[in-house]
Amino acid sequence: MTPHQLLQSFVHLLSAILSPALASATPCALQSHFEAGFKAEGDFIIGGIFPLHYNMEMPDLNCTYKPAPVQCNGFDPRAFRWALTMRLAVEEINRSKGLLPNHTLGYKILDSCAYPLTGQRAALAILNGPGEVGSPLCSGAGPLVAVIGESGSAQSIVVSRILQPFRIPMISYFSSCACLGDRKEFPTFFRVIPSDDYQVKAIAQLLQHFNWTWVGVVRGDHEYGRFALQGLLRELEGTGVCVAYQEMIPLLYDSQRALEIIHVMRTSSARVVVVFSAEGELTPFLKDYMEQNVTGIQWIASEAWVTSSVFTGSEYYPFLGGTIGFGIRQGQIPALRDYLNTVDPWHYPTNRLVRELWETLYGCSPNNTARNTQFPVCVGYESLREQHSAYMNTSSPRISYNVYKGVYAVAHSLHNLMLCKNGQGPFKNSSCADLNNIYPWQLQHYLQEVSFTISGEEVNFDDKGDSIPSYDLINWQRGHEGNIEFINVGLFDAAQEAGKELLIEDKMIVWAGHRSKVLVSVCSDSCPPGSRKAVRAGEPICCFDCVPCDSGKISNETDSIDCMACPEDFWSNTDGTHCVPKVVEFLSHDAMGVTLTVIAIVGACLTVSVLAVFLYHRSTPIVRVNNSELSFFILLSLTLCFLCALVFIGEPTSWSCMLRHTAFSITFSLCISCILGKTLVVLAAFTATRPGNNIMKWLGPRQQRVIIFSCTLVQVVICAAWLISAPPFPSKNTQYQRSKIILECSVGSDLAFWCVLGYIGLLACLCFVLAFLARKLPGNFNEAKYITFSMLIFCAVWLAFIPAYVSSPGKFTVAVEIFAILASSFGLLLCLFAPKCYIILIKPEKNTKNHLMGKEK
Repeated sequence: MTPHQLLQSFVHLLSAILSPALASATPCALQSHFEAGFKAEGDFIIGGIFPLHYNMEMPDLNCTYKPAPVQCNGFDPRAFRWALTMRLAVEEINRSKGLLPNHTLGYKILDSCAYPLTGQRAALAILNGPGEVGSPLCSGAGPLVAVIGESGSAQSIVVSRILQPFRIPMISYFSSCACLGDRKEFPTFFRVIPSDDYQVKAIAQLLQHFNWTWVGVVRGDHEYGRFALQGLLRELEGTGVCVAYQEMIPLLYDSQRALEIIHVMRTSSARVVVVFSAEGELTPFLKDYMEQNVTGIQWIASEAWVTSSVFTGSEYYPFLGGTIGFGIRQGQIPALRDYLNTVDPWHYPTNRLVRELWETLYGCSPNNTARNTQFPVCVGYESLREQHSAYMNTSSPRISYNVYKGVYAVAHSLHNLMLCKNGQGPFKNSSCADLNNIYPWQLQHYLQEVSFTISGEEVNFDDKGDSIPSYDLINWQRGHEGNIEFINVGLFDAAQEAGKELLIEDKMIVWAGHRSKVLVSVCSDSCPPGSRKAVRAGEPICCFDCVPCDSGKISNETDSIDCMACPEDFWSNTDGTHCVPKVVEFLSHDAMGVTLTVIAIVGACLTVSVLAVFLYHRSTPIVRVNNSELSFFILLSLTLCFLCALVFIGEPTSWSCMLRHTAFSITFSLCISCILGKTLVVLAAFTATRPGNNIMKWLGPRQQRVIIFSCTLVQVVICAAWLISAPPFPSKNTQYQRSKIILECSVGSDLAFWCVLGYIGLLACLCFVLAFLARKLPGNFNEAKYITFSMLIFCAVWLAFIPAYVSSPGKFTVAVEIFAILASSFGLLLCLFAPKCYIILIKPEKNTKNHLMGKEK
């Protein structure tokens, strides 16, 4: 029905009820009568509005004739029990000697049919007095002091606005919409049920407790549903819980629209559905739902229907079994069961509601009230049985208990009003209310301040008219006879400190499908440790992909939003769940290190062996002709060159780093200086044979030592300056390969390092040039040729070393440097001394002066 049609219906209803006969001169009169369910006279009247029926049919409105009365269908035994609870409370108060002595309470109870328009008509009927028709005009305050009602928030909003101009307080027993807490809009509204602000907070905590992060929401088309949804969305912000869909059941039920909602529920991946609805519009919806045979849904019920007796039949269990939700806290009404047993067709033969109760419970109509009924006739003495739980469930009353508290709140407020002493009152000039003419607004003042205890519970109202927020957590489980029973499995107490409000007995819960394990309802499975959530574009944050953490980052929690970087000296493990110390890499005594060590030692031993051979044969021509002293110096320096390679193997320390480069540079400078001296001697020896050439006197043994010392001293000075200004030091290289810590010796000063290598290269190039010039000098053993080859190999090795050194990673950088040292050392050793050793050891007959000088015949 469109808003325009609703407005038209409202106008026609009012016209049918309240329109005066404007064309005639007769006095104003009601056009129809709204029959009260129960009424009783008293000094003070309390109105009661209850949804005694949960469905209604609108009359045909065509403006050509007087519309028929609204037809209410679907008798609700539970709501009838609420109405009888109000009667019981009033009768108990009237019998009490301590509460309102010498005064009596009356009541007028009407049916709202769970619909706002009918609720409005009920409110107007209450305002019209006990009999409506023929009531005299009031000259002072009327007997009506308060109204107990309504159940649905939509109805309460309408009724409260009707009562506001008369400033009549209204106490709701079942309207939880947070909107009703607005004192500007609803200044006379009170309730003994917690506000939905607390209910949605409880539901949000429930969803988080069971890790339901992907849920659907179905609501009724009224203020209660709309405000509850808004509140739930507000509570879910930042919790990681997302709403998959939001659907609304039309106020005027439409099966086609219901089937569309059911299709969404069936096809959605959300297996948990939160429902904010009253049982009126939910009843036909669930019938369509059952006809579609949809199962596997975990229902989260709002307090409006979680204890509804309409759905307790065994036929509902396959579809609604396992439903969980927050219900009103139960209380105790000791006399209620016996009182309900007194209500039967023989004690109330003319009461239409009692007849409908019997028709609903027994499927028959009492013979003393049967008139044009489609039910078979019964005697009316049938005893109420346990299976009539919708009506006889008095062991743990909830809404009935709220009605009970609401009536007693009015009585205690009236009692406090009557105890007022003149001069100490709360009204103008400290006055009290006139006991013979009490206005409802005066009662409201005392209602706001009332505080009393009933059944061990303290009852009072806050500034918004709300009561203490507390809920029972209720689970729908199968009873002994197959019907649904409401089992308490926890509670929510908003008075507790944050984080401790919700208490759940998980093991007591039976889930949808009669399962013992919690249903999973997520858009995406949780991301395990070692991964992070990556939200899908255009989808809620609950829908995500799991992306493994990058190397060097970890996540040690489920559903991590981001991966944490490991500290500098740590790296992620293979699973990306923990930071482990990085592998420390350096050229240790592993396979590579041992191999290089063996090669270096072999080279040193080989050099020492050559030295021993030369010492043993030092008097032979081949040793003497090549300046044995310089040869010994070269062999000693080569031994040191081989041994300095050992300093490069092992964990770098401050001393080893300084020793590596200085020992290497000085020993090689010494070696090349000796070779340079030998080259000069060879060149000078053969040029000295020319007449008039006296060059050998400038290259005697002393001069040779000076040349070697001077050339080596230059390298020593460079190394000293290096060690003083920026010495090499051990460093941790984490940039080249981030998963490892490469322990290496930083050169300290790149300039000094390349100056050292450059000086050695300068000496080698000088030796190469001089030896190259002397390569064609006469003699069978021209050592200049071998010096040329040795320098050629030396320079080639170190020229290849530069790009290999720069590009080699980690410990291979050191290995390349050691290889260059060993390769160049072996090149010098073999080129310079292998031919000599060959003659000494294998061809001793050539070890003569004449052969060496090329003078053999």
